[in-house]
Amino acid sequence: MPAVDEAVIRTAGLTKIYPKSETPAVDGLDLQVRHGELFGLLGPNGAGKTTTVGMLTTRVVPTAGQAWIGGIDVVGRSTLVKQVIAVVSQQNTLDRSLTVRENLFFHGLLFGYSRRSARRTADELLDRFHLARWADSPVRALSGGMAQRLMVARAIFHRPAVLFMDEPTAGLDPQSRLALWEILSGLIAEGQTILLTTHNMEEADQLCDRVAIIDHGRILALDSPAALKQAVDADTVVTVQAPGEPAELARLLAREVDGVNRTRLLPGGVELQVTVAGSNRLLPRVLNAAEGGGFQVADLSVAARPWRPSSSA
Repeated sequence: MPAVDEAVIRTAGLTKIYPKSETPAVDGLDLQVRHGELFGLLGPNGAGKTTTVGMLTTRVVPTAGQAWIGGIDVVGRSTLVKQVIAVVSQQNTLDRSLTVRENLFFHGLLFGYSRRSARRTADELLDRFHLARWADSPVRALSGGMAQRLMVARAIFHRPAVLFMDEPTAGLDPQSRLALWEILSGLIAEGQTILLTTHNMEEADQLCDRVAIIDHGRILALDSPAALKQAVDADTVVTVQAPGEPAELARLLAREVDGVNRTRLLPGGVELQVTVAGSNRLLPRVLNAAEGGGFQVADLSVAARPWRPSSSA
């Protein structure tokens, strides 16, 4: 059994530049995900989250850099990697020509289970995910939330080392979202390593052991949700680095981000003082405001410390 803090996912300089694009979708990503943790990639649409998962799951070939799953080279030994991971995508990938039970049963056969063992495991998962009453129903009879639960059940059938989930609750109603959150929490309690992508701050806060805020393919901040929240639970200094005119960026953020009561210009960016009243979901709001005003954020950091302007400020 790996040590609790052992990195199950590791990347070094992982980069993807798509043809006919000069801007990297993922830009030199260095990342480690520990055994048994639920790790979140949080960022807006187009931030590079799905491309990152695509490279880690062998569906997208990196332009540069390396990645390992459980010490296995993702590019050099992609076939082996596919045997030790599972993916739950945004799209419904269930076989609609099969029943609910058959979707699980044939998945077990695909991974080398005997017919008896596959049938037993399928029935156990149907009970666990509260789908037993629909076992012999066609997949099309399931609601969106039930279909998502079935995809998770199928994904963990062969006990993967890492479960990847790309925007797992996108399009689900609140009740289905809460049900899926409960399932994921149960999997983590059993030691399952999960990497999920989301643009939902509440989801990251509720589920994740650690969160990486990602945009333009780069990690802007990485810590536990509690630590990130603690950093904005007092008067907070946020540093934003972005190409362009710093004075214009400062005016934009002062206008668009509630709680900013002072700004200071920096080479290539701006420093903000934000009060407690405006600290809720601070980092996503700063990021969205900057990009909404046409600035491409290169780096974003936050520190809970007193405001100490220089003598010239």
